[in-house]
Amino acid sequence: MKIFSEELVEQATRELHVADLSRATIGEVLLVAQYLEQKTGIPFIRMDQGSPGLPVNHFGVEAEKAALDRGVGSQYPAAAGVPELKTQAARFIKAFLNVDISERACVPTVGSVAGSYGSFIACTQRITGKNKVLFIDPGFPIQKSQLRVIGVEWREFDIYKYRGQALRAKLEEMLSEGDIAAIVYSNPNNPAWICLEESELQIIGELATKYDVVVMEDLAYFCMDFRRDLGHPFEPPYAPTVAHYTDNYILMLSSSKIFSYAGQRMALLGISDKLYDQHYPALAQRYNDAGVFGQTLVASILYMITSGCTASTQYAYAEMLRLATEGKINFVEDTREYARRAERMKKIFTDNGFHIVYDRDVTEQVGDGFFFTIGYGNMSGGELLRELLYYGVSSISLSTTGSQQQGVRACTSRMRDDLYDVMEERMRAFKADH
Repeated sequence: MKIFSEELVEQATRELHVADLSRATIGEVLLVAQYLEQKTGIPFIRMDQGSPGLPVNHFGVEAEKAALDRGVGSQYPAAAGVPELKTQAARFIKAFLNVDISERACVPTVGSVAGSYGSFIACTQRITGKNKVLFIDPGFPIQKSQLRVIGVEWREFDIYKYRGQALRAKLEEMLSEGDIAAIVYSNPNNPAWICLEESELQIIGELATKYDVVVMEDLAYFCMDFRRDLGHPFEPPYAPTVAHYTDNYILMLSSSKIFSYAGQRMALLGISDKLYDQHYPALAQRYNDAGVFGQTLVASILYMITSGCTASTQYAYAEMLRLATEGKINFVEDTREYARRAERMKKIFTDNGFHIVYDRDVTEQVGDGFFFTIGYGNMSGGELLRELLYYGVSSISLSTTGSQQQGVRACTSRMRDDLYDVMEERMRAFKADH
């Protein structure tokens, strides 16, 4: 039996001006869920917004307090970042990725959203005629919204049918046209939680070099492929990265998920030294500067967006990175709770007739983590999103992420122990009604 009537859900979408619930954004779904909760007092199982669901890292909090007590709030921070953070960032990247990047090429940004925004601008302006972005979908919808703001076109494909060696032919087809400036993907993937394997990263890296394309690798869920023990600094196995296969890369490392520091909006760009130092006449002409990629990105682009990053938060991030690199905190174990939640949630869904949409990587079953994807019979993603709302479960349609598959994204971050029995009861009712 449905918890919320179709009439009430329609009323919510009408009053909130949600034009098409089947293609609703994360923010729109969030508003609808909040509306229904407030109207009825019945709690939702929130699988929509990917906001951290673990306590904030207290070492970061204490370091930020100490920085403020030292008076760092009275001065503008340098656009390139405080030295302590740049030092710890380079060490952290070496410790967990086994990649060497100089301190100067580690640049703080106001979350990875600001990092990708600035990087899109720099990448699409560096070479005349290379002005499009290629998304290996499914992916983070906000990044396409950023391109709308700056008027940049993009191309995209759903990787579902192009895993392994099939990826090479697909990328060759799209890159050979010569107008792609950058390739974007997340690894582990938001929303599918698939992980690109080493052979796939090698393909991407080789073709990025061949066609002079910058790979923007979004590592928001860094080391959260819990099928492997990636939490030990300077010891294999290291987290996989395209940086082992090309010099054309920008790594985006956020503090939001791995340290649950989302409220402070702090991330890093790890730019390859070769790309950082590369001179581009088109950048020099546009910005009337030296046209050196890294310098232009920092001083002429990122500074125009945020004027640097909050100084105290940079010291917080530096301290968390230092402790992780020295093995004094294990952020991988801290975040493993998401995998435990995913395992329990998946079982409830699959026991009640749902299936996992993105269920495999190339050589093994997809792991458990921050996100997973579910489908039900022949329902479209939009239909399933709407139907789940009637049973007090909020999600987002895969169609909003660039996926061609039918289903919804489920996020584990807001799940609580007291909600598993509630979810099971609601999904049994869903199965009975369908």
